Amino acid sequence: MASENSSGAPPPLKQDGNNVAKLKTLLKAKDDTQRFVGLALLKSLLDNTPEIRNDETAVRDLWSHISPKFLDRLLRTGSNPSNGNAKDMLDIGVSILHTFSVLLPAADTASASFTARVPSLVGAALYSTGETTGLLLQLLYTLVNSKDGADSFMAVEDTTPLTEIATTHPMVLDVFCRAWLNHMAGGAAGAPFSQKIDAVLNSLVVNFKGTDAVTYLAFLGSFFSQATPENPKWIPPTATYMQRLVTSRPTPEARVAYTSAAAALLQAYPEQMSALLFKDATNTEKPFGYLFVNLLLIDIRSSIPTLLASLNSPDYKHTSKRLSADFDIICLFIGYLVRSLEDESLETLVMPPDSLFRLRKSISETMSVTIEYIRDRWDAARSGVMGLDPAARASKTETNAGSHHTLAWDSIDSLAEEDPFMLSALRALTLWLREDENDQLRKEGTGLMDILIELFTSSAASKLDFRPPVLVGLEGLVAIDQGRGLFLQQNGWTILGKDLIRSLQNHVETRDERDATVCIDIVRILLAVAEGEGATQEAWLDFITGVAAWDVPEGNTVSTARDTHVAVLQLCCTVLAQANQGMRSRYKHSIAAIAGIATRINDQIGHLSEYNEQMNDVIATLDKLR
Repeated sequence: MASENSSGAPPPLKQDGNNVAKLKTLLKAKDDTQRFVGLALLKSLLDNTPEIRNDETAVRDLWSHISPKFLDRLLRTGSNPSNGNAKDMLDIGVSILHTFSVLLPAADTASASFTARVPSLVGAALYSTGETTGLLLQLLYTLVNSKDGADSFMAVEDTTPLTEIATTHPMVLDVFCRAWLNHMAGGAAGAPFSQKIDAVLNSLVVNFKGTDAVTYLAFLGSFFSQATPENPKWIPPTATYMQRLVTSRPTPEARVAYTSAAAALLQAYPEQMSALLFKDATNTEKPFGYLFVNLLLIDIRSSIPTLLASLNSPDYKHTSKRLSADFDIICLFIGYLVRSLEDESLETLVMPPDSLFRLRKSISETMSVTIEYIRDRWDAARSGVMGLDPAARASKTETNAGSHHTLAWDSIDSLAEEDPFMLSALRALTLWLREDENDQLRKEGTGLMDILIELFTSSAASKLDFRPPVLVGLEGLVAIDQGRGLFLQQNGWTILGKDLIRSLQNHVETRDERDATVCIDIVRILLAVAEGEGATQEAWLDFITGVAAWDVPEGNTVSTARDTHVAVLQLCCTVLAQANQGMRSRYKHSIAAIAGIATRINDQIGHLSEYNEQMNDVIATLDKLR
């Protein structure tokens, strides 16, 4: 064995042609002792010779002289506590692999010479110590970033060496998350994959018992925002961890962890998680669901007033992500509350009436603050920076939504309509505007009418689809006179009507259930406006002309598409019935065309019991109007 210096490491090997040649000879030797010495000298050479470290060709050549099977033997032998030299063997094996994984490009680390070591590395995790454990986990994280590395990791039957150290080494959770996501990205999913994830999570939930489980919850929030395995058995104990954190004066890190985990799991498993987090099973005066939701509302109200000022600060992404999770949970809570109130099979409320009343007031206050923020954010992005001399921001840019100042206060990373936080906030706000019959809040909400209409028109070219929450909000706002007036003033009827006609002409409702739902929501809003106004305006009849030119798709369609077709005909009947005789006479040909369309649709679906009565009413109404 080569002599060692006082620190226990081999003396630095000078960069010399003969020395490097001797080193390669040692690495290729058949004797394991010589190979071990060669690895130790190689580590020293790479640590102390920047010229070689920065030479990709030289590094790749040195790697080619290392026997992968010998590295496997080092890792396996190093994982045997009965071997007196186990620690040294494991340390050098992990260190060499880690060093080359850093120096070589991703294409090299995705090769079998690296990825085939994954099973041995997983088995060695439990027996490594100190710095070696950190290097081993970093190495695994690098390897599972490739498809082959992730597949190799998923092929490991026993991952308990990793799960057993997860409580003290949070990077274990990053390795699992990255491996699962990359394995899924390669098209591998299904029951076996879900079973493996379920087994790991069952093991983790047991190992984190007795801890605050902050890292575990943060891991769940990260993974389940991107994936949804089936049939989880670990959800009840995970919900218990959240409840314990919420009620134990959590640190800021703990609040972020349980909030992100709750948001992700509620979206992945809405029924199961909602019952665990929102429903009161104890009949206490202030149940956990009340405490949990109230803390989220307090977090929003205390944070959102300063959010605009920090739009371009390094903390904005972190803060907005936490608040987005807050809003997502509030949105899911509102949905769960509405469903529970409509469910006649439930004998009791999800929580005591007093708690629900206090939460209703708190949610309304929070949504009022949210309205102010959205208005301020939009104005700052569209109207230019306040306080500047007008000459400094005289230049404008023309867009399909109008003329905007080019110098404005908005995020350098994403526009307001591309900010996920705006989508989460609007989703919760608009749902509450629709479900809570609060005229005062709805009047405040009408101040966002121009924003909602512009978001609807710009969603086609945006990264985010704001149409569903916008339509939910409009449904609540047009329920009041002020809302209907502003909707028409902002040209809402024409914009939504043209979008609906375009969808029908392209038959998108027959191909995509989501688009069919959008069409139904548009009809619901236009119908509410028409009925609320009581008399048809001349401009609305352009919609009748558009429907008259509709080429009804042939054959069977999905149920949401059939719902759309019937709803459109009902809207036409309402608009025409409320039009004066002069209007109807000018559009008699369109009325006749729509009557023909109704007959065709009735032939397709009229025999279905759920549509029979509706279609009979439509045909009878059109016959009277002709």
